[in-house]
Amino acid sequence: MSEENKMPLVFQMALAHNAESMNAFLKMSNEKQDEIIEKSKNIKTVREINNFVNSISKIH
Repeated sequence: MSEENKMPLVFQMALAHNAESMNAFLKMSNEKQDEIIEKSKNIKTVREINNFVNSISKIH
């Protein structure tokens, strides 16, 4: 993960509370992880970040 693709803290926290999505994220290629991280940077509310993190397990 490059420095410009550093995970936002709120994304890290939400991911840490969702084991299924965390496992799916860790199995993704670095490119896919970077894409997910970039998308997370545009999310503004807790509800949206939680929905986004929940959807990660379905992306995999």
